Amino acid sequence: MKKLKMSMMVSCALVMLSFVLMSFVQEKKPWDVPAKYQSMTNPQAADDAEMIKIGKMNYARHCKSCHGNIGKGDGPKARSIDADLGDFTSAEFQAQKDGVIYYQSFIGRDDMPNFEKKIVDEEDRWAIVTYLRTLKK
Repeated sequence: MKKLKMSMMVSCALVMLSFVLMSFVQEKKPWDVPAKYQSMTNPQAADDAEMIKIGKMNYARHCKSCHGNIGKGDGPKARSIDADLGDFTSAEFQAQKDGVIYYQSFIGRDDMPNFEKKIVDEEDRWAIVTYLRTLKK
């Protein structure tokens, strides 16, 4: 009888633990990026120092609080967001097309807000994309 009771307690604990762990694991839901954005290319040169500087400044103003200093998704607001904030330094992120990064960054979805009205200048938007390309491991 004691073994049965102990076994049931262990089973219950394992079930509870699995629910807790599942609540912390976020399934990465793929982005549905329209074809228009998938075919967009950054009009700025990847090594344009002025655009990188502008992009870094705008990143600090609009993105850093959630995505962190170097884009690892560890900014001060990150803990309050349920979504996966991604890692901009990862090969997976860097392998995305420019237009996909543009769409994700400015159109947004779910917890990622739309920035079209906050960052209205097209050059500033592309400068952020240019800066994000410098955040490699």
